[in-house]
Parts: sequence; structure tokens; C-alpha cells
Amino acid sequence: MEIESHKNLDVWKKAIQLVTLVYSVTKKLPKEEMYGLTSQMRRAAVSIPSNIAEGRSKRTTKEYIRYANIAYGSASELETQLIIAGNLGYLEEGDVARALAELTDVAKMLYRLVCGLEKKLATP
Repeated sequence: MEIESHKNLDVWKKAIQLVTLVYSVTKKLPKEEMYGLTSQMRRAAVSIPSNIAEGRSKRTTKEYIRYANIAYGSASELETQLIIAGNLGYLEEGDVARALAELTDVAKMLYRLVCGLEKKLATP
């Protein structure tokens, strides 16, 4: 029997791509934001696939849902930080729009994952 890995999940793969994009975009932030907004944005981005992976490794569907919801929360946090960075003029509109579009895709996938898991949990 083959064990299903988080690495096979499309949402995890897409979240990994998002992390790469966020790291690229945050290189453009001012140096004085290195320990502020840059660090926060990178940690929120990394948290998304990390929580997907951790949740997938848990023994119960209920725990998996919990970690998927944490990942969803990190996505909301990152969205807020991207908007702030854009509003402050730290990032170009195109960079913000591209990152937000990728983030929206990941958030939708996470939402569908949670709904599917909740449905599985509700089925006797």
C-alpha cells in the first residue's frame, strides 16, 4: 500500500510556488523592512504549505482540517501584508496583483480541501 504524501497535493504544489513568488517579490522591499514586513510576509507564505504538509501527516481528519484552517489563516495574513506593502508603495502594482492572484488560487484550493475533509468527516 502506497502512502499518500502531501507532495502529491495540488494545493501544496501551488503553495510552494507562491512561497517562491513571495520571496522574489519581497526582495524589492526596503532594507529597513527586513525584520518587519519582509519577515512577516515570508513567514506567512511558508506557513501555508508547511501546515498543509503537517496536517496531511496527522492521523485524523479532524486534525488535518485544523491544520488546513491554519494554512487558510496564514493565506489571509499574507493577503493583508501584500495589500499593506502595495499601499505603502513598497511593491509595484503588478507584483502585488500577481501575488494576490496566486494567493487567491491557493486560498480557493484550501477552501475546497477543507470542505472535502469536512464532508468526509460527516460521512459515517
